[in-house]
Amino acid sequence: MRQDCGDDALFDQMILAEIPPEDEALRERVRAFAAEAVADMTPAQRSRSWSGFDADFSRKLGEAGLLGLTLPIEYGGGGRGPFARFVVVEELLVAGAPVAAHWIADRQSAPLILNFGTEEQRRKYIPAICRGELLFCIGMSEPGSGSDLASVRTRAERTQAGWRLNGQKIWTTNSMHSDYMIALVRTSGTADDRHRGLSQLIVDLKAPGVDIRPITDLAGDAHFAEVFFEDVDLPADALIGEEGGGWQQVVAELAFERSGPERIYSSIVLLDAWLAHLRRVQRRDPATLALVGGFMAKLAALRAMSLACTGQLAAGESPVVEASVVKDLGTAFEQALPIAIGDDLAAYPEEPVSDDFRAALTYVTHIAPSFSLRGGTREILRGIIARGLGLR
Repeated sequence: MRQDCGDDALFDQMILAEIPPEDEALRERVRAFAAEAVADMTPAQRSRSWSGFDADFSRKLGEAGLLGLTLPIEYGGGGRGPFARFVVVEELLVAGAPVAAHWIADRQSAPLILNFGTEEQRRKYIPAICRGELLFCIGMSEPGSGSDLASVRTRAERTQAGWRLNGQKIWTTNSMHSDYMIALVRTSGTADDRHRGLSQLIVDLKAPGVDIRPITDLAGDAHFAEVFFEDVDLPADALIGEEGGGWQQVVAELAFERSGPERIYSSIVLLDAWLAHLRRVQRRDPATLALVGGFMAKLAALRAMSLACTGQLAAGESPVVEASVVKDLGTAFEQALPIAIGDDLAAYPEEPVSDDFRAALTYVTHIAPSFSLRGGTREILRGIIARGLGLR
């Protein structure tokens, strides 16, 4: 996918990709699985797909072989490629299924441990993740750091038995329900050293000295939390990869987080509810049709870009810059939907609006500002893109 942007070397890599037939064949089974899971849920409940925490559902996914699809069979995975995961994630999000329990472990934690962990760590954690039995959260952000991960101050010092951890993390999604956190911490130097001296540790969240305090957001959800560490003792094998190699590991991890279909479907249940409303009231005026057509065109383009990133992952590449483009444009699309839909409804005040549709619109409108924060703010992403284009 090429665009005229002066230096188009970045977009030379974004080659349009198609889902292989053997992976596309998963779709009907996943669609039926997701439809059963959401059969009794309202649009407002399904709109919470990202934050919908249901450990039983995640375990059922694991039992059905729909978790860990990209992980090796020897560790309990599916032994398939990124396109298989794309199909599963797309169908779950479009249905509004509750994905939060397994979300991070399946998408990031297991691939990170596979790529950088020891053999003992792989065999200890990955099979249980693939079964949906072991839940992880991410410990990156800290108060005062925002998306500037290189400035983290949480510190782990070596002890005779392993590591002693002190510090604080914030915006750690579902940490109160998770078994482990993979935390980016400083093991040497100071925050002024930036990328040098950062490492990643696997933290048992039930260990003495760990204090988790939920944060209630504007929408009334409490899936975020602050996590405090006070003299938390960890074993030596808590370290992932080489000491001081944390920054390179995080960069690779964020490519998984930013490139998937999850960056374009946060508002998709609301879009479906709006289209159902338009069919119900039989509104077909040109302005409405143009608005619907515009959203469909943008969604198709974003999906093609996300598939292009998936193709790079399938080829063994790490699409850090390309994934940042998808994430930036995708979250802008997701945030535009509730505003445009709200304006559209306001232009036709005589139309009856169902309570379920109104509740979904209210929720997505409240939560939409967070779409451009999670996984990296626009400012950080655009800095990455600018460097990729040679503009910084």
